[in-house]
Amino acid sequence: MRGETGPILRLGIAGLGQAAAATLPEILAHPRVQLVAAADTRPEARAQFERELEGQAYAEVEQLCADPEVDAIYVATPHQLHAPHTIMAAEAGKHVLLEKPMALTLADCDAMIAAADRAGVHLLVGRGSHGFDAPILAIREIVRVGELGRLGMIHTWHYGDFLYRPRTPAELDTSQGGGVMFNQGPHQIDMVRVIGGGMLRSVRAMTGNWDPARSTEGAFACYLEFEDGAGATIVYSGYDHFDTDEYHGWIGTYGGTKRPDHHGATRRSLRAMTSGGEAEALIKASFGYGGTRKREERPVLGAAPRQHVHWGVTVVSCERGDLRPSLRGVDIFDDDGRREVVVPLPRETGGGVIAELYDGISTDRPIKRDGRWEKATLEVCLAVLESAHERREVYLTHQVPTRD
Repeated sequence: MRGETGPILRLGIAGLGQAAAATLPEILAHPRVQLVAAADTRPEARAQFERELEGQAYAEVEQLCADPEVDAIYVATPHQLHAPHTIMAAEAGKHVLLEKPMALTLADCDAMIAAADRAGVHLLVGRGSHGFDAPILAIREIVRVGELGRLGMIHTWHYGDFLYRPRTPAELDTSQGGGVMFNQGPHQIDMVRVIGGGMLRSVRAMTGNWDPARSTEGAFACYLEFEDGAGATIVYSGYDHFDTDEYHGWIGTYGGTKRPDHHGATRRSLRAMTSGGEAEALIKASFGYGGTRKREERPVLGAAPRQHVHWGVTVVSCERGDLRPSLRGVDIFDDDGRREVVVPLPRETGGGVIAELYDGISTDRPIKRDGRWEKATLEVCLAVLESAHERREVYLTHQVPTRD
């Protein structure tokens, strides 16, 4: 189907949970993307989708994939279903936009890539990854052209409340893609890989599993080495104690204002709401599309954020200066002092992933965050877990370079 100024991309959503609810504004704001269908197991979500968005809602992803009116599918189902749903969509001839993590095994990644290649469809992975935020891409360009000399090291830290937001049992089970490594690790790994050029050599890591009531990885720290000798450290904690948004003037990731005295508030709120198990899963569902709760303030539909989104604290060191992403762009610290490079705010609130998908499909351009890129990011996630378990350095063999 073609519109007045170009092709219309007819999009369906598999899974109307929190990720889909967060992405809807970006989808609806794109002038050439038409949201036509969705699939979800919850009747209330399907009913609201049909009522508000006037699209077709299915109970099964198989039905969505079989819909001839759908050109592409945004797969936002639970992590353990990413591989079968992506393969199903590709085999039905649908382009795929996929949430992180790509899958839970490298073999699944290979099967997904192969299915997309056979069908001749685009596969864009890692919707929402902060490795492709505008300030990170600006830092990558400064590093790439050598403005401050050779890259030496990257350090990025994020402390927040991830583990104590309402979770399903699977989200607290590492074997099903639960814990912070699969959920939050890809953000920081993508940031480091984008800035450093993508080609990591090895990983040495530890993980923290410190709450028996939520027995999965809630923290990790790792040292990454690039093939060219540059190094990076990644630190993450989701235990709801310290919060790195303190370093952003209590401005949250997506621009919402936080109270400075909120430390531990998510943990206390969870205790007050539920004793866990299925009751907690129901609360988690209530934050998705069709639910009654809203987790975090986000920019209104179609409006640019007041400042760039951010993800913890990141410092990049080169031979002649240091850099860090800021709410306005990039701060540079060199021999002449401190200066700020203002980076234009993206037109889309979600980092431009819908535009990248649309442009890739309509013009057959290469996708930056394609299956091979995110397979390499998953390789690092798995290596962190392996290194922590075996207490040794793990070498990487599936890395690919940043597509500049």
